[in-house]
Amino acid sequence: MNADISAVKDKIQGMINAFIVLLPNIVLALIVFVIFFFVARSIKQVVKRLTHNRRHARNLGMVLGRLAQGTTILVGLFVALSIVIPTFKAGDLIQLLGISGVAIGFAFRDILQNFLAGILILLTEPFQIDDQIVFKNFEGTVENIQTRATTIKTYDGRRIVIPNSELFTNSITVNTAFDNRRLQYDVGIGYGDDIDRAKQLIMEAMHSVAEVLKDPAPDVLVMDLAESTVNIRARWWINPPRRADDLTSRDRVLSAIKKKLTENGIDLPFPTQQILFHDQTEETDGNRLRQREGWPSGKSEVPKSRRISDSLRQLAELRAQQNDNSKVDSQPTGDN
Repeated sequence: MNADISAVKDKIQGMINAFIVLLPNIVLALIVFVIFFFVARSIKQVVKRLTHNRRHARNLGMVLGRLAQGTTILVGLFVALSIVIPTFKAGDLIQLLGISGVAIGFAFRDILQNFLAGILILLTEPFQIDDQIVFKNFEGTVENIQTRATTIKTYDGRRIVIPNSELFTNSITVNTAFDNRRLQYDVGIGYGDDIDRAKQLIMEAMHSVAEVLKDPAPDVLVMDLAESTVNIRARWWINPPRRADDLTSRDRVLSAIKKKLTENGIDLPFPTQQILFHDQTEETDGNRLRQREGWPSGKSEVPKSRRISDSLRQLAELRAQQNDNSKVDSQPTGDN
């Protein structure tokens, strides 16, 4: 028993002595790795600074900066391990990674997929930082494009993190891809109003708004003969095409159109519905030849239309007559 305890003590003492021997190497390795880490960050900042003023090379500089940073940190890790473990060779680690590459690939498939998609997004530039995009149910301003995910800030002050593989394989609407953006809105006027006059008034209203561009010029088109209105589409262009400018111009254009049309007597009707009642009395019920609305009249005489009040009065008179007849029939008769 004492021999076992002594063996354990000797083993622990040997480990402590080995650690003390390696302690200077460990400290030196940490210092070297920290130096490589700060050098890697400096290289990244230099690359980003060189490409910051070049719009088309900005994302490429971001990719190159991150790759340079990662490569420098990896080299620093190899050097630090070589200091701590003199027998360590970089080829051994590469061989180990090659053997376990398939397992790592399956384990980190989603991470690697997002990383590759992030690199491709940064290189192809379908959108850039500060662009305003729409992705599925999310809309906002691109804050950052990382190698794993892209973050956008919504207009109500929330942050959305979207994996890069989703962005790369799905459709995205970039609202700020071009300098100008066209907006539109359908205005319904009454069927009795003059269409040409209404179109002229809508054009005047749009031209009175400062945010509406003169080139490209706004236009108006008749789009639909709806159930209750004639729908006229007003279309105008704005610059810049950001969300705040969209809301501002829409507010002023629609206010100007409403004021202009109402001041000139153009009707903006509510949806209306017409209900037609069939003249179905006991005499004509089921006879399609005598039903006016929705049925063919044939060659027979078509009954004239009646007001609802007349039909109700006729029904009341018929009921009263039936009640009188039933009272007469129910009176007892005397014996002769």
